Amino acid sequence: MGNLWLGALAGFIVTLILGAPFPIIGHLIGGLVAGLIAGGGMIKGALAGFLAGIFGGIIITILAVIGLVAAGGLLAGFWGALLGGLVGVVVGIVALILSFLGAVIAAIGGLIGGAIAPK
Repeated sequence: MGNLWLGALAGFIVTLILGAPFPIIGHLIGGLVAGLIAGGGMIKGALAGFLAGIFGGIIITILAVIGLVAAGGLLAGFWGALLGGLVGVVVGIVALILSFLGAVIAAIGGLIGGAIAPK
């Protein structure tokens, strides 16, 4: 049996590379890779694929909050940092919602990968 987190990381890297030029197929292949590496059946493969797909949204959320707080703080002090943080949270929530579709597609790929992974 493979490692869930290693599969999710490998699937995320594949999705990162293939996701921009091939949006749906890239997510599906990334999930497939995550499921193959995670092994352990369809459920574990689907979970690894979903994690691989959602990692991008989580990273964008963190960077948006930190970047907008820093920019607001530099431009307008405390209140600018507070407003930048609120805008960063909104941008992050939108990024998570948009990345959820890719994560569902990656979970389908992970389900397939987990099903065909060697036992």
